[in-house]
Amino acid sequence: MAEERYIARFEDDFPARLRFIPGCPSGIYVKGELPDPERKTVAIVGSRACSHYGYSMAEYFASHLASAGVQIVSGMARGIDGIAQRAALDAGGVSYGVLGFGLDVIYPKENKDLFDMITERGGLITEHPGGTQPVKAYFASRNRIISGLCDLLLVIEARLQSGTSITVSNALEQGRDVFAVPGRLTDPLSAGCNKLISEGAGIARTPDDILRALGLSYEKPVIAKRRSRDGTFTVIKPALAELTEKEKLVYEYLDLYPKGLNELVRQTRLSVSELLETLISLSVKGVAKECAKHNYIRL
Repeated sequence: MAEERYIARFEDDFPARLRFIPGCPSGIYVKGELPDPERKTVAIVGSRACSHYGYSMAEYFASHLASAGVQIVSGMARGIDGIAQRAALDAGGVSYGVLGFGLDVIYPKENKDLFDMITERGGLITEHPGGTQPVKAYFASRNRIISGLCDLLLVIEARLQSGTSITVSNALEQGRDVFAVPGRLTDPLSAGCNKLISEGAGIARTPDDILRALGLSYEKPVIAKRRSRDGTFTVIKPALAELTEKEKLVYEYLDLYPKGLNELVRQTRLSVSELLETLISLSVKGVAKECAKHNYIRL
């Protein structure tokens, strides 16, 4: 079990990236490890109430970046934070969670397994002593630590007015690069990201955009392995080349935004029974899934 410790700002072990940020904490409580200062670090943040598109993008970017050796930092919250951190661990990478409460508190409760895993493959960091409960103001103030620990901040889904904007402001003040994942112009969950891009933030279309900004490259195949909840790893084999012609047809019309049966029937010109049979086959092969009743996305 990982030990808890306190590191004061003046101690050698205190993260160099944090030492000179505005509002640097006087010290931090740590459970597990601290980010390796010799490796690149990306902070991934976004909406707590994310869409299926946001979910897919968080998994997509976090897993690829982690597979390329990038450390992932986030806030352990519901939505984008937790999804990205799970994906990083599942890809065999490391992740670090910055908390707005004490190390002995688990919030949200459904992330208990993530708290356990992250202390084995990364660490938890907070400026608050044990027993400190979650308070809204603490979540806002911890954002400066999230951005302070990273080389680059990646925003995946954010409304115009959200806590993510605080993290972005902190990152810019600290001189960090900011990238955002674009979304539909009519989607309020992507309005914050689209606005950031219009104001000069980097456009994150693929993980390669982030890796290039970090001065890294990635030549491995997409997610070579995935970690299951029991801690074992399963090799993921490329499946697209093995699809039948009908499966390829349906897959081409699937998107990261959910599509309903009626729309897919119209686009593919397949019967409902043919389409359902093909969608089930794609789901079994791990390249599509039903995210709501009769609504499907590609993976």
